[in-house]
Amino acid sequence: MSTTRDPEILLLGDLRPGDQWRSPGRTITQADVVAFAGISGDFNPIHMDHEFAQSTPFGKPIAHGLLGLAIASGLGSHSPRVDTVAFLQILEWKFLEPIYFGDTVHLISRVVSVEPRGVGRRGVVTWHRQLVNQRGRVVQEGQAQTIVRSAPAPQRNRSADASPETTDPS
Repeated sequence: MSTTRDPEILLLGDLRPGDQWRSPGRTITQADVVAFAGISGDFNPIHMDHEFAQSTPFGKPIAHGLLGLAIASGLGSHSPRVDTVAFLQILEWKFLEPIYFGDTVHLISRVVSVEPRGVGRRGVVTWHRQLVNQRGRVVQEGQAQTIVRSAPAPQRNRSADASPETTDPS
């Protein structure tokens, strides 16, 4: 059984402590915040009520902190593209500054450590990630761990799985 590998998808052995990537930017919209409120059930007026938000220290509505974390997770899944088996855990995450509607954020992902496991089939990668806004300010940061494959997953041979063809004797 042969396997093919997308050369753009990194495996455990391709990652070294200190390696770093920057994701493309992602603009946070009011629609993102409204959708996240609907999904999470968090309709706190700091996110939803422009009049109320003017009376807060932020002066205007802000995005949910967990929306920022979710976007950071998504940006991290593309920069770099890694053969991730699973998200293991968040070791630490800090919400440092607000994210406003219209902010454009990007993610800086740095490999902290690589620990082979599973008899060489996979390993645990510890990442330090920073969500940075268009002004260069770190709005969120922390460390997380993922399980990364050491070798590409074997491709199943679909023709071997198919039933043998039968011919109609008539």
